[in-house]
Amino acid sequence: MLVFSTSGNLNILIPNPRDIDAFVEAIKPFKFTGFAGINTLFVGLCMHPKFKALDFSALKITISGGTALTSSAVDIWKATTGCSISEGYGLSETSPVVCFNLPGQERLGTVGKPVSDTEIQLWDENDQIVEEGQIVVRGPQVMAGYWNMPEETAKAITKDGFFKTGDVGIRLDDGTIKIVDRLKDMIIVSGFNVYPNEIEDVLSQHDAILETAVIGEPDEKTGEKVCAYITVKSEVSESDILAHCKLLLTAYKVPKKIVFMQELPKSSVGKLLRRELRK
Repeated sequence: MLVFSTSGNLNILIPNPRDIDAFVEAIKPFKFTGFAGINTLFVGLCMHPKFKALDFSALKITISGGTALTSSAVDIWKATTGCSISEGYGLSETSPVVCFNLPGQERLGTVGKPVSDTEIQLWDENDQIVEEGQIVVRGPQVMAGYWNMPEETAKAITKDGFFKTGDVGIRLDDGTIKIVDRLKDMIIVSGFNVYPNEIEDVLSQHDAILETAVIGEPDEKTGEKVCAYITVKSEVSESDILAHCKLLLTAYKVPKKIVFMQELPKSSVGKLLRRELRK
């Protein structure tokens, strides 16, 4: 919203993005030049006939944030609108932007480079700098602390001003940051770290799968096992999905449980809620 309005643009606000029919009717009268959304919204809109019939000739920039962007969502949005997606990264505690991909020069699979005056490091559990670890951020947009919660603030912000995001990341050779996943969502299978985002991206590449959410569940032999919850857009068997995963994933990352659902749990803005699947 702020990116568009500070450039003098009119913002069209959508009160319920899950109502795709109303969404399309709200934006139909306008030759929109910018669009901001999340992965599930991009996919849902591109599956809707009335959305596909809109005029996208003026669309110059599409911004994604809030949840991991899958390669399949990028592809279907590009095919439908002709526009690439610029993924960024941030948190409420960082006001909220930390990284962003330069529109038209995106490195897909990353959240881009740190924004101005922002320092990012990757730390291990001992707060030492590593090549892959928890993302910590220092910059003018980082909060002063949690309101009336000094103990939580002390856990989240170091004495020298670094905020611990709880996200695991990798810095690539060109300086862009790749988000691996949330630390709390990591699945440990026989001592190996498995990140749901990777499994979800592979699953979403299957032509029959519409949406997917991956969590870890207890397992007597391996400690945890990978469990995939999916919705589909065409008929598909569990064996076909597993065969697809075995082609693209190492054995311990292949889901041991697949659950077909009518709908995945989501927040009011369409963000997938893995925690609801753990109940």
